[in-house]
Parts: sequence; C-alpha cells; structure tokens
Amino acid sequence: MNAISASLADSATMLRRNFRHTMRNPLALFNGIIMPLVLMFMMVYILGDAFDVGVNYADYATPGLIITTICYGISPTAIAVNSDMTTGFINRLRVMQVSRGAVLNAHVIATVLRSLVAIALIIGVSFLMGFRPSASFTQWLGVIGIVALAVLAIGWLTIAFGLAAKSAEGAGLVGVPLMLLPFLSSAFVPADKMGAGARQFAEYQPFTSIIETVRGLLAGAPSTSSTITAIAWCVGIMLIGYLWARSTFAKRG
Repeated sequence: MNAISASLADSATMLRRNFRHTMRNPLALFNGIIMPLVLMFMMVYILGDAFDVGVNYADYATPGLIITTICYGISPTAIAVNSDMTTGFINRLRVMQVSRGAVLNAHVIATVLRSLVAIALIIGVSFLMGFRPSASFTQWLGVIGIVALAVLAIGWLTIAFGLAAKSAEGAGLVGVPLMLLPFLSSAFVPADKMGAGARQFAEYQPFTSIIETVRGLLAGAPSTSSTITAIAWCVGIMLIGYLWARSTFAKRG
C-alpha cells in the first residue's frame, strides 16, 4: 500500500470514528438539526409577516437558514478537534503507523457531510413551509457548489480555532460569533433596512455575499458580482483556516 492509499484508508477509519461520536452526541444533533428547524419555524411562521422583503418570506429566508445551519453545526467539530489534541489521542497516533493528517481530513469530511445532511433536511422542510425556488438544474448545482465551499471554509476555520484553543470549553465558544453573524447579514431582513453601522457591517461581511449568491441562484437570477465575491470570501477563509490549522497541528501534535 502506497502513502496515498494508506492516508485514504486512515482517513476513512477516522471518519467512521467521527460519525460514531456524532451519533453518541445529542448536543451535536440538536445544534446541527433541531435548532435550525426551530429557528426556521420562528422566522417563517412567527416573525415572517412582520418583514417586508418584497417576495415570499420562505423564499427569502431559506438561503439564510442554509448558512445558519452550517454555523449552528460547527461547535462539535471544534470541541472534538480540541479533545483529540488535549486528551492524548494525537500523541498515541505518533507511535502507530497512522497518518496524523488523516485526523484533520476526517474532521473536515465529517463536518461537510453532517452539514449537507442537515441542509437537505432544512430545504425539505422549507418546501413544506412554502419555499418555491425557480432554479434550473444547473443553478441547483451552483447552489450545492457554493454551499459546499462555504462549509469547507467555515470547517477549516473551526478546526483551526479548535486546535488553537487551550480547552474544550474555549473551543466550544468559537461557535457563538459564527451563530450570531447570520443575524448581522441579509439572512432574514435586507441589509438596507438596518440602522447605520449595522447596515454597513451587513453589506460587507462575508455571509451576506454567500447568502445573496445562494438566494440569486435559487430565484433563477444569480448575480455575477455576488458570486465572485462569495467565492473569493470562501477561498480566502478556507486558505487561512487550512494554513492556520496545519501550522498549529504541526506545533502541538
């Protein structure tokens, strides 16, 4: 078995381990799936009629809920990565014929798959609440691509935070600002309806361009400028998170 095959086999083993941990972690399932569903119910059925967004509110809010679902599901990743570093799991791998990089790869893959399953569930429930997208098959592929890119970017940044944190409690806090950021974007109300200061922040923060790109694709009218900005944000955040994670892992592992 060559080095690449061995690394893939080790990553698959670590991925199975991560899925077993997820299934045993009720908090991960609650934050990743139940909370976004509760939030969707509140925004569409309780608060939706109070917002004048010019279109059906379920159509407007669903792209924001997709990004919010990603943010609600990443805290368990940060805690699990930190636990691997602080409980000696990584040190045990040092004396075994196991690719140490497989640990991070498995965390990223598990985060992406877990998020995509949760997002698929959110979209399914959105249809029941009146979500009626106009996207073509190609535009749906574009939505999947942008969302996957966003999950990878947020996932690598979360892993970097988890590695850098001194404790699992500190790692868990990384999810708090990420869960708040969608509310300071165009996720649930247009940025131009916000007050001064909040409006400028919402217009230029990365989630707004990502959400507007997904919203445009689902409406069948994607914006080229938003798409380019969203891809640039995702690639930039992913690159920073990846390099930070690899550097911290090399120093502490």
